[in-house]
Parts: sequence; C-alpha cells; structure tokens
Amino acid sequence: MNWLQCVSWFFGGMFLANAVPHFVSGMMGNPFQTPFAKPPGKGLSSPPVNVLWGFANFVFAYVFLLRVGHFDTRSLSNLVPFASGTLLISLLSARHFGQFHGGNTAERS
Repeated sequence: MNWLQCVSWFFGGMFLANAVPHFVSGMMGNPFQTPFAKPPGKGLSSPPVNVLWGFANFVFAYVFLLRVGHFDTRSLSNLVPFASGTLLISLLSARHFGQFHGGNTAERS
C-alpha cells in the first residue's frame, strides 16, 4: 500500500460521510445546505438538489474507495485512513451545520 492509496481512502471516507445527510434530507423532502445554494454552504437547496449532491458524493466515495488500490475492510491499515476521513468530515459538518440548526449549544435542564 502506498501513500496515494491512503489519501484516496481518506477522501473516500469524507465523501461517503458527506453523502448521508444530503441524500437523507433530500429523500425526506427537507431543504439543506449545499455548495450550490446562495450563499454557498449557508443557504438552503431544494430536496432534489440534495438528492443529486448526495448521490454524486456516493459516486465519488465509490471511486476513491473501490477503484484506487485494493480497499480491504478487514485490514486495519486500510480502515484507519477511511475512518479518519469519515470522522473528520463528520465533526466539521456537525460544527458547521449546527450553527444553522441550533446544534452547537448544549441545552441544560
């Protein structure tokens, strides 16, 4: 395994994790932020745009994970870059989208 495969699997994890909220929001009929909204990443895009953006992210994840090198889900050395990319984009997304949906402040009872 070379470092380019690790980079590819890192980005594959990022794209796979990014696909989920867009695809699910679109399928539920909810508007959600996309790079195509005005302003980009802050404004809301329609559900069909989110479905298409989520699907595009699934395609990118497929290419980065399964078309570059030999990604083996049983190999820890393959899973570490994938999981790192998934965790990083998930934390960044939680912080970014939380500012629009009230998720960055913990409510105390």
